[in-house]
Amino acid sequence: MRDCKDFAVNGTAISADCGTSNFSENSLWDKLKRFGRIAGSKVVYLVLVLYYALFSRNTPNWAKTVIISALVYFICPVDAIPDTIPIIGFSDDLAALEAAFEAVKVSVTPDVIAKAKAKASEWFGTVEEIELA
Repeated sequence: MRDCKDFAVNGTAISADCGTSNFSENSLWDKLKRFGRIAGSKVVYLVLVLYYALFSRNTPNWAKTVIISALVYFICPVDAIPDTIPIIGFSDDLAALEAAFEAVKVSVTPDVIAKAKAKASEWFGTVEEIELA
């Protein structure tokens, strides 16, 4: 198991075990760094939106639970479709992220969207407007 920093949301430590590794903020950033280009800008953008919403004071606890579930699924090495399969490897992750976003989008503030766009632009250069689910 990885020994890395757990999430802390509103002062509450959060960690999840997806079977083969601990899920933490560090493991999320590691996966994005390793697979961001392969996963594609929409997957990365959704991860960033959900990540920033997770730490927003405006996001209710029920929505944070949905977000954590989607981010755990994204980071887990065991997926319905392995991430290593070219082209379709991240399609299940995208579906989980889109479903989570759809469920919590009423709680996503313009500030969260701006932070996600800024980070995506930093990583991908100019980012086209990405239509969310």
